[in-house]
Amino acid sequence: MKHFISENFLLNNDTASRLYHNYAENKPVIDFHCHLSPAMIADDRKFENLTRAWLEGDHYKWRAMRINGISEEYCTGNKNDREKFARWAETVPAAIGNPLYHWTHLELARYFSINDLLSPATSAHIYDKASEMLNSPEYSVRNLLRMMKVETVCTTDDPADTLEHHIKLKGTFSIKVLPTWRPDNVIKIEDGIKFRDYLKKLEAASGISISSFKRLTEALDKRHSWFNENGCRLSDHGMDRFYFAAFTASEAESIFTRLLKGETISYEEAEKYKTAIMTELCRMNHRRGWTQQFHVGAIRNNNERLFAKLGPDTGWDSIGSNQDAYKMSKFLSSLDLTDQLAKTILYNLNPADNEMMITMAGNFNDGTFPGKVQYGAAWWFLDQKNGMEKHLKDLASLGLLRRFVGMVTDSRSFLSYPRHEYFRRILCNFIGEEVEKGLIPDDDELLKPLIEGIAYNNAKEFFGF
Repeated sequence: MKHFISENFLLNNDTASRLYHNYAENKPVIDFHCHLSPAMIADDRKFENLTRAWLEGDHYKWRAMRINGISEEYCTGNKNDREKFARWAETVPAAIGNPLYHWTHLELARYFSINDLLSPATSAHIYDKASEMLNSPEYSVRNLLRMMKVETVCTTDDPADTLEHHIKLKGTFSIKVLPTWRPDNVIKIEDGIKFRDYLKKLEAASGISISSFKRLTEALDKRHSWFNENGCRLSDHGMDRFYFAAFTASEAESIFTRLLKGETISYEEAEKYKTAIMTELCRMNHRRGWTQQFHVGAIRNNNERLFAKLGPDTGWDSIGSNQDAYKMSKFLSSLDLTDQLAKTILYNLNPADNEMMITMAGNFNDGTFPGKVQYGAAWWFLDQKNGMEKHLKDLASLGLLRRFVGMVTDSRSFLSYPRHEYFRRILCNFIGEEVEKGLIPDDDELLKPLIEGIAYNNAKEFFGF
């Protein structure tokens, strides 16, 4: 029987096959946005079995299992690992058309040389074979990264983090593992108690008493400098939307003082505070020559009952409403007006905003660097074949596809790196089909730098790791 993940999986013509196998297949991976655990890399963890490597913390799979009628005890509950895997194997045949079906079989093929389709009939064999391999030293997390030719990993880290694991990894591991600054907790003011508790953590990490807005920015800047000293060159901001409201320094101080006291502030005051603190954070990014990433468009923690029980990042999020283009424009322009707009990547979760955000990015390119402000990879719910194809088509039509910095895993799983292969195959098929239609010249002098750039070279040049 022919393997499902064949040599030309997703490559539907000879041109696509040539482009992938000649220019994309063997490129290293720069994963400039993920949620991997730096502690696991530092400790070089070995997973006890396939459930621990594959299902632990993976809310994509949990979400699919719930939709398939699998109870929570098999997702985040206390059922044993073999039972949990069996329930995932029940779900996979129902996931046809979902990227999880493709990812599952790519990961089995690439890491374990398993080409069987996962189903209840094959579940036990696959679980036993992969688990045995994971128990060997060759399958420690560092070796899993090496298998996929990973060159750089950028984790996601809070300003109060010690970065102890990144420091431990310096000079001891051939793959760069760099922190990414994610200061979302200074934006989340809706829960006043959690906000003030977080400020105490930031005080402890910075050694600065946060008694005013000015002192808050000083504490953040001190931590920003510490991150910079330890190899950080990226920030990431996971916002529901862009914020903008004109504010004065005195207003920012007054609003922050009231937040410290636990007083209620208005919607407009909240907008001013968020604009003020985001402005300061983005100025820090520019000052230290970082690239800033904005992930916008998610509506998170929709299921209040289960969020209260299980917490964030457990599968209760969805695509949010359209972005406010005016506020996005005014915020980016406010930084550009003072020449403090850093290299910027905009990620969007609502496909209705693709065209708006691509054209918005184009407004703020000033010729100082190719693709200085650009539209990032298809993200989260759009990280699938249809979403990627629409992303590539829209970006090619309204921006410069040649300057696109390419794919990220955005994953918590060490088995997710075949997603780069998935993207590269879709990219080569998209370009190959356009060539076959006569819409792009069949000229490898033109196509080689395009494919190699998006697969690897653009990110290498853009981030300068």
